[in-house]
Amino acid sequence: MESLHAPWRIEYILAPKEAASDGSLFTRIAQSGDDEGNFVIARDRTCYAVLNKYPYAGGHLMVVPYKQTADLNDLTEEEMADIMKLTRRCINALKQVMKPDGFNVGLNLGRVAGAGVLEHLHMHVVPRWLGDTNFMPVLASTTVLPQALSEVAARLRAALSQ
Repeated sequence: MESLHAPWRIEYILAPKEAASDGSLFTRIAQSGDDEGNFVIARDRTCYAVLNKYPYAGGHLMVVPYKQTADLNDLTEEEMADIMKLTRRCINALKQVMKPDGFNVGLNLGRVAGAGVLEHLHMHVVPRWLGDTNFMPVLASTTVLPQALSEVAARLRAALSQ
């Protein structure tokens, strides 16, 4: 049997978990000036897009409002529209850069729905390819990513800046 390794996952598993603070992970990323280090690929007026550091599939990104809220009702009409517009731009950039066959797009609101950052809603955009669900994610709980996050981020930033 051949072993496949996903060494980036252990960073997350072993990393010290930050104590609860006033700002979520997404608020800290939004306020940081290190877009490259945080894998931020685009910033708009009310939201930004960031690659998921621990993705389900290559190119998995999130569109995040600057406003920290767990409830869609707390967003203004402008913020809602901006999230959808940036989601559309990101899908178009992913189509150009990674050529997926389709996408999973959506929100996980609440712990039982799978939200990993409960206090700060965010739109997931996960590119999908025909046949990408095989025995690895189903049986081995392992995802094989064909390209480094920094390379994907650079290519998506270039596509989004056009």
